[in-house]
Amino acid sequence: MAVVKPFRALRYDEAVAGPLETLVAPPYDVISPEQRGELRARSPHNVVRLTLPDSEEQAARELEEWRREGILVEEPPATWALEQEYVGPDGVARSRFGLVASLKVEPYETGTVLPHERTHRGPKEGRLRLLRATRVQLEPIFLLYDGANPVERPDREPDLEAVGAKLWRIDDPSIVRAFDDKQLLIADGHHRYETAVAFHEEEGTPASAQMLVVLVSTDDPGLEIFPTHRLFSTPKRLQADDGVSNGRPEVTELTPEGSRVLRGPEGMLDVQFVDTLGHDGISYTSDAAEAERRVRTGEAAVAYLLRPTRIEDVFAYARRGEVLPQKTTYFFPKLISGLLLHPL
Repeated sequence: MAVVKPFRALRYDEAVAGPLETLVAPPYDVISPEQRGELRARSPHNVVRLTLPDSEEQAARELEEWRREGILVEEPPATWALEQEYVGPDGVARSRFGLVASLKVEPYETGTVLPHERTHRGPKEGRLRLLRATRVQLEPIFLLYDGANPVERPDREPDLEAVGAKLWRIDDPSIVRAFDDKQLLIADGHHRYETAVAFHEEEGTPASAQMLVVLVSTDDPGLEIFPTHRLFSTPKRLQADDGVSNGRPEVTELTPEGSRVLRGPEGMLDVQFVDTLGHDGISYTSDAAEAERRVRTGEAAVAYLLRPTRIEDVFAYARRGEVLPQKTTYFFPKLISGLLLHPL
């Protein structure tokens, strides 16, 4: 079902560009204006100058200059094994392992790539302008699949390393055959995936159909979904259901008066139960202690602490063509931008 290929990666030559630690960045959509300034100050070649440029034209000019000056160099075709070591919001150290490759994008209707969240028009328009200007996939998206990873962690020093991420070049082109029968679920990157589909509809070439992706097995022991808790600025209250807890949504309500556990109707996830309150005055945090503090200090009138959504539930909804509320899943850590780029 999925068409996965090796690709000719663009990567920084640290001998020319400087240490990789100064060149990489978080994904464009989690970078604040202040953090963007800090990243730009780290290096005149930090990837944020491409992913969040002053203009699309400026990004295209800088990209061309960096390639011409040898700051970015092109690798022969390959896939790459990626390991990210991290400490989660729960304080537990883990290691997540995946494969970096090129994916042929397809409309959702084919059932090869499945979404689980709604997207918004504005971010896609900006990403499409940038893709038209640079003709390079600047950041990978994060995809999940069921089944074993076809690549084991290499027993050698990594070829690239920065910010807890290690990359090994994999020269065996046959490993991508493992994805021929896979359905892929977008864990993170819905807007960029839909942008890539729109770009290919405009261009219609084999090259325009390709996208930079990281593929992670749902069996990977380092894969973890964390919850995103909901807070409201006005006192909204869920209607509790007194049924047994098995198979029902269950959330903890925090108010200035105290806390209580609430259960909702059968057939709902925790996020869907809280979503019945609507979105007026809503805010989000992944930190339960932060939610409790904001209620205690009066910054929020009520908070609802959720359990992590199970990946099998997300896959089940996606296979039925159903989307879930915003911030149903929180995959941590985010993928790092600037390790590898994918020219089209």
